[in-house]
Amino acid sequence: MHSRKKSTFAAVVVLMLLTVIWIAGCGDKQAELPPTPNENGANVSGENQGTPENGSNAEGSDQTGTDDGDQAEAPNDAGEEEPTSDGATGQEPGQDGAGDVSGNTGNDAGPDQAAAADPQSVAVLINKQLALPEDYEPKDLVYPDVRFTFKEKIEKRMMRKEAAAALEELFAGAEKDGIYLAGVSAYRSHKTQTALFNRYVAKDGEELAKTYSAVPGHSEHETGLAIDVSGSDGKCAAESCFGDTKEAAWLADHAVDYGFIIRYPEGKESITGYKYEPWHLRYVGKEISTDIGEHDITLEEYYEAVPVSGQP
Repeated sequence: MHSRKKSTFAAVVVLMLLTVIWIAGCGDKQAELPPTPNENGANVSGENQGTPENGSNAEGSDQTGTDDGDQAEAPNDAGEEEPTSDGATGQEPGQDGAGDVSGNTGNDAGPDQAAAADPQSVAVLINKQLALPEDYEPKDLVYPDVRFTFKEKIEKRMMRKEAAAALEELFAGAEKDGIYLAGVSAYRSHKTQTALFNRYVAKDGEELAKTYSAVPGHSEHETGLAIDVSGSDGKCAAESCFGDTKEAAWLADHAVDYGFIIRYPEGKESITGYKYEPWHLRYVGKEISTDIGEHDITLEEYYEAVPVSGQP
């Protein structure tokens, strides 16, 4: 009887040991199986780990994401050179490899920097550092239908077509307010600017001449987008006394409404590099002129390109 109980007990023990061994073996096989993909289908095979949920590229390209998921800035499509610390590349717009200028003044989209360096653009930035190509000549010059201080249809009566149309609107708007303007000098060819500057140098010396006249290639008049104006009587034309006239006051208040700016305003000499010229209008288009007027800045400040230092 006792022998039979012992045999039964031994059989039960053996059976339990076999069960434990079988369970352990199944567990090892389960551990060898590869993990299944998660429910959202993300790749967990060891490649492209950490792919953002928005599906952005994380394959090791230059589009490496920042901590907040934004991509790092990539070079611009045009391959233009990046501006130097003063906001300009030191190269001239219109030349091979010419760089752009950077920055903005609160304009959500920012200034069109390609336009600033394009001599064909009405927004081109021309100053003592940035020049037009030596052979540049506007292709769309016309005679604006406005009053001038002379009768001849000569070079300095011409402007680019868009600027000329805007000038006609400006003159008409001024007349509605009882202000009668006259053009004094608009477009100048490179040849004309060279002769004019050389004459000023011979008269006053180069250093003084540069405070009121541009080196050839650096004159806004060569763009066909600038014009000097006066009252219809021609008094104080291109002279400091024009700043005290009602015509100058009207232009200071309303030129921006027509896409023009006073290019060399008072108190900005160290930025523009030129003396105050209340008679010198520059067409830049209504969007830019409005922004410049609202912020009381120069074209250099609009582009945050202010390489000029010291008084002219």
